[in-house]
Amino acid sequence: MAEDMTIESYLEAGGVLTNPTNVPPRYRAELMKLMATFVDSELAGAAGFADIINQGPGIKERIAAAKIVLEKSDSADRVLNIMGEFGADTERYANHHPWTERLEREADIGATRFEHDMRLAVFNYPIEGWIDAVMMNLLMSRAVAIQLAEFSMISYQPLAEAFRAITPIEAHHGELAFEGAQKLSEQGNTEQMQAAVNYWWPRVAASFGSGSAEKNEHLRKMGLRRATGAELKTRWEAEAAGLLEKLGLRAP
Repeated sequence: MAEDMTIESYLEAGGVLTNPTNVPPRYRAELMKLMATFVDSELAGAAGFADIINQGPGIKERIAAAKIVLEKSDSADRVLNIMGEFGADTERYANHHPWTERLEREADIGATRFEHDMRLAVFNYPIEGWIDAVMMNLLMSRAVAIQLAEFSMISYQPLAEAFRAITPIEAHHGELAFEGAQKLSEQGNTEQMQAAVNYWWPRVAASFGSGSAEKNEHLRKMGLRRATGAELKTRWEAEAAGLLEKLGLRAP
């Protein structure tokens, strides 16, 4: 970075930061929020899948669900370690909230998050049975893939590298979900699958948020955002609809 260049100008020009030293306060706040959202969502997602492992119709399905629980927990730990470099209490963090807690099935909280729990709103809803779990995972894993592609280019290099390492792991979760959905479809469960899609579609869509143009521009200047939430959501809608079509299902 040139000596006469501010950190803000450096970031806006595409520069990257590599450690917590001299990170601007607003940048730190947004970075911590991004990491907390990811960690809390992974922990809540893992807790949700842990509850349905034994509902898997066979050994292979139960192994797949257990693998997702393990890997989501590991991905959360990877990002939590980076939060620790910024002063987060990593020992206490994972235990400070009941990650299995869920709202009523028909609750409608939009994209709301709660104090001390930054999980995406979609992870506040209960999973009801194996078919519901597979279809939720199918839709959400596609959303996660799109979000990780964005996060893998952020200006905080250690976190961008962590997200790049996590990307293929989460992609595999999507592959497992599609395999599971294909099997369910072949067994004649399309009506229940479509009902699950109708339930989860708007809730997954809400995970892209509805940030203002001003907020998006603020994040873009810091190198923490390239595409807007609306642009990412549009990409997800097209890709998720394509997956559903292959299964003989439709987007709501």
